[in-house]
Amino acid sequence: MSALAETLGSNRIFSSKLYFDVPSSKVPLIYSSSYDISFGGIEKLHPFDSSKWGRICGFLIADGLLDKKLIVEPLEATTDDLLVVHSVEYLNSLNSSPNVATIVEVPPVALIPNCLVQQKVLQPFRKQVGGSILGAKLAKERGWAINVGGGFHHCSAGKGGGFCAYADISLCIHFAFVRLNISRVMIIDLDAHQGNGHERDFANDSMICSLLSAVLWRLCIDSLYWLLSGRVYILDMYNPDIYPFDTEAKRHIDQKVEVKTGTTTDDYLMQLDQALAVGSRMFDPELIIYNAGTDILDGDPLGRLRISHEGIAARDEKVFKLARERSIPLVMLTSGGYMKSSARVIADSIINLAKKSLIDMKQQ
Repeated sequence: MSALAETLGSNRIFSSKLYFDVPSSKVPLIYSSSYDISFGGIEKLHPFDSSKWGRICGFLIADGLLDKKLIVEPLEATTDDLLVVHSVEYLNSLNSSPNVATIVEVPPVALIPNCLVQQKVLQPFRKQVGGSILGAKLAKERGWAINVGGGFHHCSAGKGGGFCAYADISLCIHFAFVRLNISRVMIIDLDAHQGNGHERDFANDSMICSLLSAVLWRLCIDSLYWLLSGRVYILDMYNPDIYPFDTEAKRHIDQKVEVKTGTTTDDYLMQLDQALAVGSRMFDPELIIYNAGTDILDGDPLGRLRISHEGIAARDEKVFKLARERSIPLVMLTSGGYMKSSARVIADSIINLAKKSLIDMKQQ
């Protein structure tokens, strides 16, 4: 990125309204009813449950863990906010309904007037982007935050895809760099799919040479290792047998853990333990972005892994425990999940985090 572009991006970030003060009485759980997508039934043509976000909060409220009044509602990301990462050309391309239809993988959207597509599809996404960005600020202040949405990890600065129209992870990190005085961020992407969007966006910010760094780590040459460190470290644990098959983006993963189709809970959690242990030694982040997709769930038609309901709760617990033990702020995004049961699984995992005192959902 040129110096001029960086300056322009910083100016946009400083003038953004997406960071705002949240009363201490609210809990750092971010959601808006605007997240949920309802488009005359057309949304049902994609396997993603586009009412998942509201159902998660509904379960938490019904189970007595969450008071609706304590939820933080974010602002919608504006064009200026999005331009921090996205190009003008890419944002303009979203004014074409056929282009949006390709990104969200719902062909009939191509036939809908774009004004409706903006209102019914892209506006909810922009609201979730605002939630992801605000999540980093809340995590820095409270130690953790959960955006009950976001995690659009297939979208990069100039290209959307896989039901991801905006690069909320990249935007969240750039805002944190500028507004939170953070210089080292770890992305822990445990969605079943490779996070090719943020991998492309931070190609020049990740480790300069992953192979050399691994050798240096094994030799315990810590001082030289840190000279090779970038601002963003990406730990991506995904199924290589499914979308997006992005070989170029794979080159920019600092810690790649490929879990094959059919991997079961015990094997998955063992590999995760090893990955987190290595990541902790390799990088010392000031913020963790945790992309917690539930498409690893047994039976998910797109993830093709066999992780149990309890296994997902254990997975989330391990990541939050790592952050808690090292006093690293963590923001969790819910990302992918293509079964109706995903909302219940996420809610139960959040309940488990509260029971284990890894998060506090009570009014301050």
